[in-house]
Amino acid sequence: MRAETRHQLKQDKFNKVTISAAGATFEWCLEHKREVIIAGVVLLAVIGAGIGGWYYTNQRNDAASLSMAQAVRTLQTPVRPAGIPPQAEYASFASNMERASLAHKQFQAIVDTYPHTHSADIARYFVAVTDANMGNGAVAEREFKEVASLHDKDIAALANFALASLYRSSDRTKEAIDIYKKLIEKPTNTVGKPMAQIALAETYQAAGQAAEAKLILEQVQKENPSSEISQLASQKLQNLK
Repeated sequence: MRAETRHQLKQDKFNKVTISAAGATFEWCLEHKREVIIAGVVLLAVIGAGIGGWYYTNQRNDAASLSMAQAVRTLQTPVRPAGIPPQAEYASFASNMERASLAHKQFQAIVDTYPHTHSADIARYFVAVTDANMGNGAVAEREFKEVASLHDKDIAALANFALASLYRSSDRTKEAIDIYKKLIEKPTNTVGKPMAQIALAETYQAAGQAAEAKLILEQVQKENPSSEISQLASQKLQNLK
């Protein structure tokens, strides 16, 4: 098999695993799960598309990609319903806490083993996610802020989006609104303007500011006609009535 073919197979496999894990990364933010999961999928798809440029340049990055795939796969592993014993042929966890704890260790190991690499930056983001999953809100907040300060604007934007969601879930509405407004002003590949607008509208709605939410949702419809995000805005507008 040609080297470039093996390269592509590795990349495709990693992309598939990573994107499939998006739905598991934000269980700590149930009130806003739909919006955050969509943003997570965008992040992982964009990062996955660019993985070939830096993951497979040498053996060290190749090892980092395999470790990342394993950690993300941990986030994919299902949690058994209460009272159901583990089955040898199927991997599973007894609780969300157990799964998040193992994934946290795996992502932290990537940060420690491959510092100053792009893979470590992504792992740092997931370290924050898993800390939030485990209920370590203050720690996750600090970690999201650190990731949000990174030079990579795509990873930084998603960290800010996650930070805003964390604020929403802890009744820090003004701080969440400020972040969403900044994301709207400076959209990225991972957190586009429509997604930040939807999140901002939901924040306003939850705060009892229906008029502000309505204006934003109508703007989303106007700027994105005949799109899925426009349909989502329409659904949310109906809920305001």
